Amino acid sequence: MHELLHVLEHTTIDTIKILPFLLIAYLIMEYLEHKTTNKTKEAIKKSGKFGPFIGGILGAFPQCGFSVTATNLYAGRVITIGTLFAIYLSTSDEMLPILLSEGVSGTVILKILGIKILIGIIAGSIIDLVLNMCHKKEKEEPKIESICKHDHCHCENGIWKSAIKHTINVFIFIFIITLLLNITIEYIGEDTLGKLISNKTIISTLIVTLIGLIPNCASSVILTELYLSNVLSLPLMIGGLLVNAGVGLLVLFKVNHNQKENIKIVLGLYIIGVISTIGLQYIIS
Repeated sequence: MHELLHVLEHTTIDTIKILPFLLIAYLIMEYLEHKTTNKTKEAIKKSGKFGPFIGGILGAFPQCGFSVTATNLYAGRVITIGTLFAIYLSTSDEMLPILLSEGVSGTVILKILGIKILIGIIAGSIIDLVLNMCHKKEKEEPKIESICKHDHCHCENGIWKSAIKHTINVFIFIFIITLLLNITIEYIGEDTLGKLISNKTIISTLIVTLIGLIPNCASSVILTELYLSNVLSLPLMIGGLLVNAGVGLLVLFKVNHNQKENIKIVLGLYIIGVISTIGLQYIIS
């Protein structure tokens, strides 16, 4: 019972942390829907080719909520899918504050952040370039209103009311799923996870990357702590954290209604993470 209460408390605190980011994301989207002119929307579309570069840098900020913001903006087609990938791959979640609190060398921290940002920018740019060249993804007008119709938020009543309703709906969804994930992680235990991934085989790479996909900030905490405990090598930790988009993936399945596309995004993240981890094991000593 004590463990369950601890998990419930931890889940509540973690979920509350992302509330400001959810609200900001929906306020931005509501503003764009209600206030922007066609000229402004066109400017947003034209700036998309720089999205992966900007997203890759901004994604490195240590907050789960930024991936949530990016996910909502992608669902509204304000940013490109390449920008979304760049943010997911570069986002740091809880890694940075943990490394700083443990007194890890600034050189090592910058090295980790630099690798994640670089991979995010490269992968995101390539994805956008390939899709544009193959014409497999037509350029779309921002479609923020589709989310409003799905949630029946009555946006005509003002951006604050509808943004708050969107935020509450997604917050409840995240809380329930996060609670289930935290209970599962608590039951399995970090020690058990460490034993599964302590060797340097391809199996370790596959498992670490799979752990990174867990849509929860707890997975970034686990991977970072295992690295600090010398259970994980630096390449393995980076590989797992590359695909760790926090609760952004949960929000993706909630607000982006093309579920086939969502599955492809998750698989794409996983493949990029595995390939990058294998490459890093050869590059980083």
